[in-house]
Amino acid sequence: MGRATRKWNKELQRDDTLPSSFKQERSRIMYIESKSEGLEGPAVIGRVYFSKSGKTLYYQGLRFQSLKGAGFKANYVEIASGDPFWISGPRKDRQDRLYGGQLDVTIDRDVLEEYDAFCA
Repeated sequence: MGRATRKWNKELQRDDTLPSSFKQERSRIMYIESKSEGLEGPAVIGRVYFSKSGKTLYYQGLRFQSLKGAGFKANYVEIASGDPFWISGPRKDRQDRLYGGQLDVTIDRDVLEEYDAFCA
């Protein structure tokens, strides 16, 4: 496991509570994959919250901003670290990784039932 993977896993283990301004109706389940170590990095399926303008995404204390098509195999950057990420909606066939497959993709417990229903 690389340094960036350990760092991201540590960030995901934080128990940040969301500000009251985050509303459930401005959230959805998304696939989030770190690209800081290469084409296939640690990945998770979890609930992402959108800012009021929709330009910033929030996931467990991390803030992401769109690269607006300027990234290579990444479409968002984590604001604090500058690390690239691929963030997209989940796929019904569960082949969520950019190059297919579900290997080593963690699914957050709070979205597991909703994700299973989506894929059914």
